[in-house]
Amino acid sequence: MFAYYIVRKFNKYYILQFQVRVDMGEPILNAPDVPTKLPANKDDSVVKSELVVDGLTWNVTCVSMGNPHCVTFGTKGDQKLVVDELNLAEIGPKFEHHAMFPARTNTEFVEVFSRSHLKMRVWERGAGATLACGTGACAVVVAAVLEGHSDRKCTVDLPGGPLDIEWREEDNHVYMTGPAEVVFYGSVPL
Repeated sequence: MFAYYIVRKFNKYYILQFQVRVDMGEPILNAPDVPTKLPANKDDSVVKSELVVDGLTWNVTCVSMGNPHCVTFGTKGDQKLVVDELNLAEIGPKFEHHAMFPARTNTEFVEVFSRSHLKMRVWERGAGATLACGTGACAVVVAAVLEGHSDRKCTVDLPGGPLDIEWREEDNHVYMTGPAEVVFYGSVPL
């Protein structure tokens, strides 16, 4: 699906941008299926559980969107995480390779602005700090709902731009809406 259309009008070219909505499926919350070795503390899920990383106790919620995510809104007793103040290159690998995550994990650090507006930075397993992570943004909203930080429909700010995420109660699916951008044009001789 093309996200941009180029229109010629009066010898000028205009780029029209369209939003794309994707059904990301149902979140996986069962701890062994995420996978995490953290003990389940809410039904079969890990919600706002304590995880010690580099001497600090973090509150984490574990979600899989087809890949493992460890979502944190801050350390135990901390009032509000400010994600732009994090040294992601230092703390990210310590979460990724933590013994509680047998398949390693993506980690989302989240700042709450309101019940419908969140900001995240992500450390992706095997890739490091990235500008965006769609499955991570979906995991963030699921974790935010489970922890009582947000409603089921939120805008999530990422360094690469915002995404609109909705975790629908009717079908338990997570829907992601955002812009798609052309990153390459090319041709292949046959």
